[in-house]
Amino acid sequence: MSTRFLRSELRLIFLRRRNQAGLLVLAAVPVLISVAVKVSSPGNDGGGPDFFSSITENGLFVALASLTIELGLFLPLAVAAISGDSVAGEANIGTLRYLLTVPVQRARLLAVKYLAIVVFALAATLTVTLTGVLLGLALFGGGSMTLLSGSQIGFADGLLRVLLASVYLGLCFASLGAVGLFVSTLTEQPIGAMIAVVIFSTASFILDTIPQIAWIHPFLITHHWLAFGDLFRDPVALGGVQQGLYVAAAYTIVFWLAAWARFAAKDVTS
Repeated sequence: MSTRFLRSELRLIFLRRRNQAGLLVLAAVPVLISVAVKVSSPGNDGGGPDFFSSITENGLFVALASLTIELGLFLPLAVAAISGDSVAGEANIGTLRYLLTVPVQRARLLAVKYLAIVVFALAATLTVTLTGVLLGLALFGGGSMTLLSGSQIGFADGLLRVLLASVYLGLCFASLGAVGLFVSTLTEQPIGAMIAVVIFSTASFILDTIPQIAWIHPFLITHHWLAFGDLFRDPVALGGVQQGLYVAAAYTIVFWLAAWARFAAKDVTS
């Protein structure tokens, strides 16, 4: 199968200046965190998240602290912008109808669009991770990593766990991208689709904080995002990560099929 369509889609995503600016904003967060910790007074890290209190011990924790900060808004917003624009953007500028006369089957178009969203989600997450790792190592050094459970592992093992955590979050954000792809088939306004996806992820975060509806928490798309912290325990607790991958796969399948059902019967005039 030719990858020309996918390569063309990826070029459109990564060569757009607004998307490049978005990646720079994502990369700016680990820069701000590392500089703030570097210039702060020693001993004032009490009460903060574990990743933040461990930054001065090992620069790898800059990446983890940055991911923790950005998974609430910045990374979902970046994925929402790309996924919301995937179909609605083509319709908005009047190229969707011509794209389908190439000819390109509608199922294939949605598959390629979603694969591009997955690539961007992983690229956005890795951008935060790699920026945090490089700057953290430059300012705070590396060496052995002290896990959340108190034991220590070598630098190479720690780096591998950081990369695995980044890939895990990238796949979680890719499932949010499937929601965005579906919403994008419902409208010709990419901004509206992006806002709807952000509202969806924000509502999931809010619902996840209400104890009276704890029964629904495991089914929320954002519930298991923080489970990447379990990769930094000894022994590794894979239960939360596995559940997070199952939920991400379920959202991906359901919303991609919903997008296909909507798009396959849609009268494309734009």
